[in-house]
Amino acid sequence: MKLTMKKAPMGWNSYDYYDTTVNEEQVKANADFMAAHLKDAGWEYIVVDIQWYAKDAGTQRDKFQYIPFGDMEMDEYGRYQPAVNRFPSAREGRGFGPLAEYVHDLGLKFGIHIMRGIPRLAAHRHLPVAGTSFTAAQAADSASICGWNPDMYGVLDNEAGQAYYDSLIQMYADWGVDFIKCDDICDSWMYRNRYFNGWHETRMLREAIEKTGREIVLSLSPGPAQIDRAWQYEKHANMWRITDDFWDRWELLRNMFDRCELWQNHVAEGSYPDCDMLPLGKLGGGFGHGEWDTRFTRDEQITMMTLWCVFGSPLMVGAELTRLDDWTLSLLTRKDILKLVSNEYVGRQFEKNEDYAIWSCRNEKTGERYLALFNFLEKEQQISCNLREVEQFAGENAGVESAVELWSQAEVKPAGNVLADYVPGHGARLFILRSSR
Repeated sequence: MKLTMKKAPMGWNSYDYYDTTVNEEQVKANADFMAAHLKDAGWEYIVVDIQWYAKDAGTQRDKFQYIPFGDMEMDEYGRYQPAVNRFPSAREGRGFGPLAEYVHDLGLKFGIHIMRGIPRLAAHRHLPVAGTSFTAAQAADSASICGWNPDMYGVLDNEAGQAYYDSLIQMYADWGVDFIKCDDICDSWMYRNRYFNGWHETRMLREAIEKTGREIVLSLSPGPAQIDRAWQYEKHANMWRITDDFWDRWELLRNMFDRCELWQNHVAEGSYPDCDMLPLGKLGGGFGHGEWDTRFTRDEQITMMTLWCVFGSPLMVGAELTRLDDWTLSLLTRKDILKLVSNEYVGRQFEKNEDYAIWSCRNEKTGERYLALFNFLEKEQQISCNLREVEQFAGENAGVESAVELWSQAEVKPAGNVLADYVPGHGARLFILRSSR
């Protein structure tokens, strides 16, 4: 059975700041910060992103993000291991076990990034698949590759391929992994007009996870996910990217409203369309170009947090947590807003045009009602909504006496059935509606 969850996953991912270069000391520092400052607000996953097995990651940044056939740490069964020069506790075959234990001791959960498939070098060397008579060459599909990362071949949909994934995921389970972000599997620009291995490899990963008996979140990347494959994502994965890499540019944030409109009916318990990481705070320190502060204005950051929450997306922070300023930390610890990613809350788009969007959100159990106003213009504008016309609020016996804007705590009185407020350029207002009873 696929893992069921009470809410969309919330955590930290190393990519937006460290790219391929994060090390054990840095992961621990971010985990310590999360435990001390964010855990109480619901943040719990610490995820080590791409190429943690590359000893030479980042050393040829002027030429490559992913060095072709670089210096990789791999065991005798063709399974990548943490690079010991970056993760010293992985020595003597201990893998990520000690680091996962460190994270667990903080009351948090541990995750890793993987690429779809099997290492090309394992196939070339005909390395054995652990516990079987198969070799990596029998599991590998050399005709299925990733267009942007040179590390892997795809895995064939055969007994050898499943045996490889079974051994790989069991190793991760033995390490104590709670979250797997699998890349080059949600969508591929290389194979859109032909058969794509990602479809059967998603199923194979799910089957391998189930065999371990461990509760492991399966996250699929990158997007944009294909809406006609929604059934596949929902059946086998817990979250899947509905966008390509999301960064701190307004045009990408504006486009996310179109993607959320497309995927809003597919948010369900244990199945979460993923808007990608939150590019807040300090970013880009590991990319070789120097770090920068998020290019989003504060109003745009509020818009992003509001949309992700009312839509029900997973929340993954990409910043260097230890360097968050007080304002960004306050943005990430608003329990009254973060709780909207719980399965009990359902968000729906009510209206969208070139100038603005309006979303509603409701908790069927408690009757809580929320309304979000989003301004797409660069200048302030007044946005209004007739609450009686909002489908999620239909049939309510009581009207709305007042509305409290959660980010500012300002109270707004509706005029009859109409709630209106001035929203700053590229900004948002999120209201909890108070009934007159």
